[in-house]
Amino acid sequence: MSDQVFLLPDVGEGLIEADIVTWKVQVGDMVTLNQPLVDVETAKAIVELPSPFEGVVTALHCAEGDTVAVDAPLITITSGEVVKAPRREAVLIGFGVAEESAPTSRRTRRAATAPAAATPPPAPRPSGPVRTSPPVRLLAKQLGVDLTTIRGTGRNGIITRADVEGQRRTAKKVTSGPDIPSAFVGRTLDSWNDGVAEERIAIKGVLKTMAEAMTLSVRQSPQAAVWLRLDATKTMERLAELKADPAYAGIRLSPLTFVAMAFTDAARHFPGINSFIDETTNEVVVRRRVNLGIAAATPRGLVVPSIKGADELSLTGMAEALTTLVETARAGTLTPSDMLGATLTITNVGPFGVDAAVPILPPGTGAILCVGQIAKAPWVVNDAVVVRQVVEISMTFDHRQIDGALASAVLAHVGAYLREPPV
Repeated sequence: MSDQVFLLPDVGEGLIEADIVTWKVQVGDMVTLNQPLVDVETAKAIVELPSPFEGVVTALHCAEGDTVAVDAPLITITSGEVVKAPRREAVLIGFGVAEESAPTSRRTRRAATAPAAATPPPAPRPSGPVRTSPPVRLLAKQLGVDLTTIRGTGRNGIITRADVEGQRRTAKKVTSGPDIPSAFVGRTLDSWNDGVAEERIAIKGVLKTMAEAMTLSVRQSPQAAVWLRLDATKTMERLAELKADPAYAGIRLSPLTFVAMAFTDAARHFPGINSFIDETTNEVVVRRRVNLGIAAATPRGLVVPSIKGADELSLTGMAEALTTLVETARAGTLTPSDMLGATLTITNVGPFGVDAAVPILPPGTGAILCVGQIAKAPWVVNDAVVVRQVVEISMTFDHRQIDGALASAVLAHVGAYLREPPV
């Protein structure tokens, strides 16, 4: 018999710690090579860790909700013969670009559509450890519910999700408001009526990373912004033409495709916008390769996966790259390397019905372009007021190395591209 201790690996570049989200095995379980063991939340996302050994689980060294350092023990697996699994890259799970038509997750859909079932009368809570499942433990922790105060209504007194939610509702503040849940810091908040009077959310994982990055950005980089309102009618007409062209059948083109092409084209004309300050060497670094970050609101919070070498892509290539980014995010197959290395970033607030915004510059980049909604508006053409497709764009930039003249030239270039997209 041999005890094999699995240590928390560095699943990203320079990972220091991770939070235990859900154990998928318990002491006494038999596990096989590459069987999923645990979901951990890193600085970027939730990652599923596979087993590097096979055998029987004899110890879990940390509990759900714990923060564990890299190289600290996670689990001990005992086997008669040491068998190590071939390395398999950890997979990020549960990510997707937010949109109104995005499919409901399997867990959410099951909870929303499952018919109410008759439950037996509450049984006295058995003495000893609380009996429930890892997801219910996590829910109770998030809602601030003490599991030791609940009598389970599940089989053999197991505490169910409904038990936890029922306990939470007994403590809620009686008030009035819309009965609509909302998204906040990577989770769904209950409506004003259904939520507890005061809810506390631990600053961990993606939320912690976002907070630290934005604070660092504001402290480190003096930021400025420029705006431009423009007529994007020809871009929208060109988009409609290409969608109707059989040669583009199966290719998902969108206004964002044209915006991405415009921004990378501007970088080729004005390389200085694709720069950053290296604090360690006290140098400005100009990069002639664009890794285009796309800010995405996901179920776990804001993330910025990037398209590597975006400046080398054609319109078709850009459309396919954006499609792949969205699909891999939804499927949960983004890798940690996908989340690193953005040199320029685009954030699109248009789908939320917003005209404009001033985004904060991601650390390590020179500029971030913000795109508002494209909507019909009165516009002056040849001294006549006509209806056109109008959009407002803005760009935040690092004012240490990028001055207003360069920033204005870049934004004007993006605007010219969208007014008259190349054929």
